[in-house]
Amino acid sequence: MQSLDQILDLRTYPIDQPDSAAYKALVADCRARLAEEGMIELKGFLRPDALETTVDLARPRMETESFRHARRHTIYFRDAVEGLSPDHPALAKVETVNHTLCADQIGDTPVLSLHGQPTFARFLADVMDKPALYPMEDNLARVNIQASRQGEALNWHFDRSEFTTTILLQAPETGGELEYRRDLRTADDPNYDGVASVLRGEDALVRKARLSPGALNVFKGVNTLHRVVPVSGPTERLVAIFAFYDRPGVVMTDTDKTGFYGRAA
Repeated sequence: MQSLDQILDLRTYPIDQPDSAAYKALVADCRARLAEEGMIELKGFLRPDALETTVDLARPRMETESFRHARRHTIYFRDAVEGLSPDHPALAKVETVNHTLCADQIGDTPVLSLHGQPTFARFLADVMDKPALYPMEDNLARVNIQASRQGEALNWHFDRSEFTTTILLQAPETGGELEYRRDLRTADDPNYDGVASVLRGEDALVRKARLSPGALNVFKGVNTLHRVVPVSGPTERLVAIFAFYDRPGVVMTDTDKTGFYGRAA
């Protein structure tokens, strides 16, 4: 396992010094940006050599070992929602296509090492103002590297978890931006008409962010409708996706793993 200073730019982002003024200022800035924008992007978080090592390993394996996941789905990933008629525009179908390498396929890469670093989990917990966060322990799902190719995208959806942590590894020529409408719903108000407005392209509050390779992105997606814009060009979009939870021991069900990865083990 690589050391933290081999993986991250700790001079710019001193996440290994939780008692320092610089760390506290970083956490405060991240919290402010999450509150204002619903996401943060820390450019250059992953060191260039760590980024290059990860991409060099992922590219050939993505060609030969990745699982292609393609499905037409509603943004809720189910066809029926209580209180909605089947023809409600919030239940319009969209298409998602992506290619995934699981944690057991990406070897001792910097991103897999980073996921297991307690310092990283503590930093994310501080940013999210939580007592603690724990890395997912699932043998497949704890870290994924996901690719989107020409015409492919992760389409509109809400996340199941409160927040998502990713590092963009490779950007395509065009497309691949994160497009989102923050705080579209609440626990008390599903705002189905607002969802329909986004799907029709009629919501002026939808934002688009083009992330930089090597940047850490923390995104509050449980109430924020979002998608990855379809990729255009020969260069695929590569992103590392990290799974953390507020309790230890979390794993996916075999049914979910088979659906997302084509296998349960």
